[in-house]
Order: sequence, then C-alpha cells, then structure tokens
Amino acid sequence: MPDSTPSAAQTTALNELALTSLRGVGPALEQKLNRIGLYSVQDLLFHLPLRYQDRTRIQPMGSLRVGEQAVVEGLIELTEISFGRRRMLLCYISDGTGALLLRFFHFSNAQKEALARGARLRCFGEVRAGKKHLEMTHPEYKRIGADEVVDVEETLTPLYPTTEGVHQLKMRDLTQQALQRLVQNPAALDECLPQAIRTQHQLLPLAEAIKVLHHPTADVSISALQQGQHPAQQRLIFEELLAHYLSLRQLRIKMQAHKAPALQSQPARWQAFQQALPFALTTAQQRVIDEILRDLSQAIPMMRLVQGDVGSGKTIVAAAAALAAIDAGYQAALMVPTEILSEQHLHNFQVWLQPLGVEVVWLSGKLKTLARRQALEKIASGQAQLIIGTHALFQEQVSFANLGLIIIDEQHRFGVHQRLSLREKGASEGRVVHQLIMTATPIPRTLAMTAYADLDVSVIDELPPGRIPVNTVVIPQSRRDEVMQRVINVCRQGSQVYWVCTLIEESESLQCQAASDTATLLQQALPDLQVGLVHGRLKPEQKEAVMSRFKTGEVDLLVATTVIEVGVDVPNANLMIIENAERLGLSQLHQLRGRVGRGGDESNCVLIYQGKLSQMARSRLAAMRDSNDGFVIAQRDLELRGPGEVLGTRQTGVVQMRIADILRDQALMPSVQLTAEQLLHEYPHTVPVLVHRWLGQNIQYGKV
Repeated sequence: MPDSTPSAAQTTALNELALTSLRGVGPALEQKLNRIGLYSVQDLLFHLPLRYQDRTRIQPMGSLRVGEQAVVEGLIELTEISFGRRRMLLCYISDGTGALLLRFFHFSNAQKEALARGARLRCFGEVRAGKKHLEMTHPEYKRIGADEVVDVEETLTPLYPTTEGVHQLKMRDLTQQALQRLVQNPAALDECLPQAIRTQHQLLPLAEAIKVLHHPTADVSISALQQGQHPAQQRLIFEELLAHYLSLRQLRIKMQAHKAPALQSQPARWQAFQQALPFALTTAQQRVIDEILRDLSQAIPMMRLVQGDVGSGKTIVAAAAALAAIDAGYQAALMVPTEILSEQHLHNFQVWLQPLGVEVVWLSGKLKTLARRQALEKIASGQAQLIIGTHALFQEQVSFANLGLIIIDEQHRFGVHQRLSLREKGASEGRVVHQLIMTATPIPRTLAMTAYADLDVSVIDELPPGRIPVNTVVIPQSRRDEVMQRVINVCRQGSQVYWVCTLIEESESLQCQAASDTATLLQQALPDLQVGLVHGRLKPEQKEAVMSRFKTGEVDLLVATTVIEVGVDVPNANLMIIENAERLGLSQLHQLRGRVGRGGDESNCVLIYQGKLSQMARSRLAAMRDSNDGFVIAQRDLELRGPGEVLGTRQTGVVQMRIADILRDQALMPSVQLTAEQLLHEYPHTVPVLVHRWLGQNIQYGKV
C-alpha cells in the first residue's frame, strides 16, 4: 500500500519553508532571490505580478492596433535579409485578415531556415507602426505543424518584479510550485483576518485572492488590475496597509511601556524668554507648545511630530521644549541636517538663551581638535545644557551627562539608523529620552496616518501676522535679460535679492563653481550693485561675513547655492531668482521661496527654466505658481513623486509597499485604523504574523 502520510514539506508552514525546498533552487539562485526580499515559499506567494499579458486568444491581424500586445498566428509569405544600416531578418506573415512584418536584428542561419516561406507561426509581441505594415520586433514565436492544434493560455500571463540572473520563466515556475504547495495544504498559510472582519469589509479569503492574482482568468479586466480595483487586490491591499499601520502602533505601545524623565517646566524663565521676543506668539504656536509641555511632564516618552510651513515659527517651539528640559535639570540636543542651518540655530539660541543663563554648545564636523575636545568635555560633564549639531551628535565619542530631550529638525533628511542611534545615546537606567521631530515639509494627512502612526502630530497651521503671499512666475532662460532689469529696479528701490544657482549634478564643487561663475557674470553686468556669494565650500567665518553684510544691507544681490534653503532670515529681501528651477523638487522650491516675504512688503519669486520642460517639471512649476500653501504643495509633491521620496525614505524601507499605494488607496485608511484596534484588542495573536508577513526584515525602521 502507498504511504498516505503527508511529507514534512507539505505540513510545514509556508513562511518556514526554505526556497531550496523548491525544485531547481540551489544556493546561488537562493542568494539572488534574497536580493529582492524573497526568503521563504510564502514570500513567493506575496511577490505579486507587476502587470499582465493577455495570451488567452489569437487576434486577427486585421484587428491589431499600434501599442497593444497580442498573440497572432499566420503563414510566412516571404523571408529576406535586409542590408541597410543594420543587417536584419524580415519575415512577412498573414492570416487572411491582414499582414504583419516580423523584424529580427539578431538571428542565426538556423533561425533563418526555420522561418522559411510556407511555415506556420504563432507569435506574441508588441504591435508597432511600420512604413507599409504593422510590425513586431523580436517577438516570441513558435513554429506550428500544418494540422497541429496548440492551445492558447487559459489565464493572463503574469510579469513579476525580478533581479539580474532570474528570468521571468524561472519566476513563473517557482511561483507555480509555491501555489501547488498552497493547494496541497491550505492550512500552511495563516489566514490572519478573522471571518467576522472579512465579512464586515467584504474581503476574499487570503488563499483565493493569491491564486487569482497569480493566474487571473481571461475574463478579468487588465485595466481593473492595473488600477488596483480587483477584489483580490483589495483584499491584499487592505492587509498590507493594516500590517504597516499595526507595526507602528506596536512600536508606539512598546515605547509607551518605557519610562522617561518627567520634565516639569519652570514658568519664570519661559516668561522672561517670551518678553524678550520682539513679537507675540501665534495661537497655533502657543497651542503646540502646550501640547509639548503636557507630553514632557509625563513619565512616558514623548514621540511628537511638529509640522509647520516655512516661516510658521517652529524654532520658537523648539526653544520652549529645550527650556523645559533644561529647567528640569536635563540636557537637550538639537540635531539638524546641514552645517549652515546648525550655525543659524546656534546664533539664534545663543541670542535667546544665553541671557537666561543657558550654556549652548555647538558640535560640528568642522570644529578644530581643541574646540571639539572642549565641546565634548562640556557635553559629558553636563555643563553644556543645549547641544546643537549635525550628524556629528551621534558619533561614538559623544557622551551625554543626562540627555532628556532630542529635537530633530527636518527629520526626513536623516537616515533611520542615525535617529535611532541618537535616541539610544540618551537611554540609561531603563529610561529613554523624549523626542520632538520637526518638519517644514508638511506631510499630507493620509501619509502621516500611514507613516507616522507611532507619533502624535501637531500642526502649526498659522503664519505670523503680516506675512504676504509670495507672487511666483515661471519664465524660460531666453528672458534672462528681463530678469536682470527687474533685479536692478528692485535694488534701486532699496530692497535686496537672492539669486539661487542649482545644478543637476550632486557634486558640491560643481555647484560652487556655477555659483562663483554666476556671481562674476552678474557683477560685470550690474556694476552698480554689491554682489555677495555664499556656497558650501566657503569657511564658516567667510559665509557668516557675507550673510552678515547681506543682513545689514551692504550686499544688494546674494548669489548662493541651495545652502540657503533653510535658516536664513533677511526681511528686506523680497525678490528671489531660482535658476534651473525645473531640476528641484517641489518641497525644496517651496523652502527656498520661503526665504523671501519675511518683511511686510510684497515679494516675488522668479523660476527660470532651461530647454523643453518634461510633464513632471511642468506640473511642479505650475504647482509653485498656483499656491503658497505648504500643505497644498506637499499633497501635489506626494502625487508627483510618491511617498518614499516625500518622506525621504527611499533607502529605509518605510512605505515601500508591495501592492498598496498610499495615494490610490487612501480611502481605506479609516477602516484600516479601526480594524487595527480591533485586532490588537480581540485577536492579538494574529498581529505579529501579519506584520512579519508584509514587512519581514524591515520592521526596525519604526523604532525612531
């Protein structure tokens, strides 16, 4: 009698079944599959097709349209070699309804002989327009005997994301083997969503959805699949969004289980600070400060994101948080992405806090050995109460005496591990530090709900009184002379101008050279004006000297690279020229534009572009022209560039989703949030399985 006991492979859960258990997978292929995140048989099931080809029917040649992919079958009428600029094999076939030219650039004699007149071919390829006939270039083809009947495919053909050395055919074979394992043992794949939840949201069972997406039947609409609208996709999209949201909720719960120092602020120093300011706080600033102080007074770690448009006054909010920590006897650290911004913050905080007896220390990669050693000693001893710096803050030799608060400015500029290591520097005796994360790149609500479910979010949704919207115009390089005339007029009226040089190259030296050349040309063209130059290669004291002369009005026209994107405040500057504006992202353009319009006068921003604009560049520049609202611009940026770019997380695994699309699927988020809470309370055992299935190796990122 044959043994009917299931094999170990059949009974093992698919997420525990190694890829090498599949036919044809050895160590070399396994390594290649690991490169694209595939480690188990289950991973193959969730490695979904990018798109599909319809090979389920033979199309008459007379009905073909340019651009479509099709299966055709016909007789070869003529085969010849063309000796033009390139040697080609041309093969003319017809089926009685129309004709088609097959074009081959690479071919052998054996191939030429196989494609002789009278042979019957079945081909698949993309239809292109030719001079006389429709054409296919290098189609897939197969010779068919005169009386042979060859079936067409029964389902749509999947095209998978793959990697070097792994062919589509191999991916299809491996996926087919994984699907067979699923059919043999459906229980080997965890169905994490209970029946009640599936019924409530009208979701297909998991195994059924997976089978449909790997092999959709011929009647399934390819267009519905491309738009993510098929019920099988909706099931997996819902589950993936749920997994991402749950991973962050779990991290929040885990963080709240830690202890943090309860920082009770002392009103006396904060009142003295406010009285010294030349302006009153806005209602929004006051509201956000109250939220932060309430968080800091708790013995659980604050995890708060403060969003505020350019010029909304986030730095004052950061100062209030830092003072609260310092008054409670702890150190505060402010980490910023660039040297020039760290210098600007150093200047501001020294002016604000040193009169109140606060020791402010700067830690930068540019500090000389002695100054650096002195700074490190002050930080380690606790003499330094507020420490401002770039990524130099999280280097190994930096040791804090008693860090209580970390403030991260422009959070999306930092890698996840940088933020994580800084937080861990402040952890001691089982306690962790409070975190305040600030961004002047507003994040649309949908994205914030998905990417920052572990954070409380505060929004400074009000600009200080007197801020007039900046007029923005978009003009081609050919009208540069008009721009020069405008610069002269503005400077004659007593105002000042920024001229920003951008380059597509990442090279700092090339950007600095471009700025230097532009400054020289502008000084020659406008001899009556004082032209200053700032770029990343200048020494801090040189940069400070030029900026100081610009602030006092001695310099009329400041030529700069994008180093002035953040942190520079000159109320008398009310015209900005940005060259090659089409090369910058929306949020960077908006940040730059935020440098003007800080006085009470009308301000203007001129975006100069070169050459013919791409559709993306045209959309970006139009968004800048049409709106001054950072949240509107952020939403447009999200639509144009996608969430990974907007969050600065292309390299970190955040929101790198397999099937869900935050923009397209945002309507699902309220249901996802409710379901997440339901799972956490009623079905907690399913949560880790769900999170690991979709995030696998990428769970670390949310810890910051």
